[in-house]
Amino acid sequence: MIPRIHQRTHTAVEPLAQALGRPVSPEDGLTEHTVVAYWPGLDDYTQDDEQRTWTSAQWAEHLEDPYADHPYAASRYGDRHAIFHLDVTLAPEDRTLTGPEWAEIAHRLARASGIQIPGSSHARECRWVALQARPGRLDLIASLIRLGGAWYNPPADIARRVSDEARRIEADLRLIPVYDTPRTRSGNRPVPTAQTQLAAVLAQLADEQTGPLAAVRGLVEHTAQRITRRPTAAGTGTAHRLELIARRIHALQQDLDATAHDMTQPTPAVTPAAARPAAHRSQ
Repeated sequence: MIPRIHQRTHTAVEPLAQALGRPVSPEDGLTEHTVVAYWPGLDDYTQDDEQRTWTSAQWAEHLEDPYADHPYAASRYGDRHAIFHLDVTLAPEDRTLTGPEWAEIAHRLARASGIQIPGSSHARECRWVALQARPGRLDLIASLIRLGGAWYNPPADIARRVSDEARRIEADLRLIPVYDTPRTRSGNRPVPTAQTQLAAVLAQLADEQTGPLAAVRGLVEHTAQRITRRPTAAGTGTAHRLELIARRIHALQQDLDATAHDMTQPTPAVTPAAARPAAHRSQ
């Protein structure tokens, strides 16, 4: 199983077209055999399972709706390319997987990439859908704008996390494993530098799934929600302060993750200035 993370885009049309292998259409109607999984909160947004008959154009609109809901949401780089696209491809010799197996793969990859966080509050959910429209391939497409309006910045080591989860899926579903190349085998791996190790520490602190700051923020948000259920003047003010605290913690997570990302980027080589020829004085 080979995972690939695509460059973020502003529209969901292109990723959906790549997943389907054809243009997005307002008339196609995707079945449950194609849409194998989607974010858990979608059932609360639709009536009578209407998403089961959505066209690819409707899915694109659904993934792009957060732009209108949160017009000021932006990435740490200031852009609004919120559509995340991840695909995995099986080996040609792999067996044919069932629908539930594809759904399991989709949810596991969504969790590994941080798009889906088990037990998270409603505001921290991201919209996503997984399609299995091409032989031996699964595409997961998501909006990085959470329901609460915060922008989810994937961790700096997201490629490693997704790759590690792919290896575990191969083992659990008895798929043909992708062996390490000689360059990446444990005996030949480069020794991590001190800066890389420090970046890993910062990334762990900012991690949305297992990081301590995420746990603290979750407790603060949960406390604010409980206080909100008791509408009193004092309680309303306290809940508002707790929400502001949760936002500051989230901003701290984003700053730490951005710093970790910057620390892992290669330092551009400095080209020495060419030496000027010595000037000759005329006699």
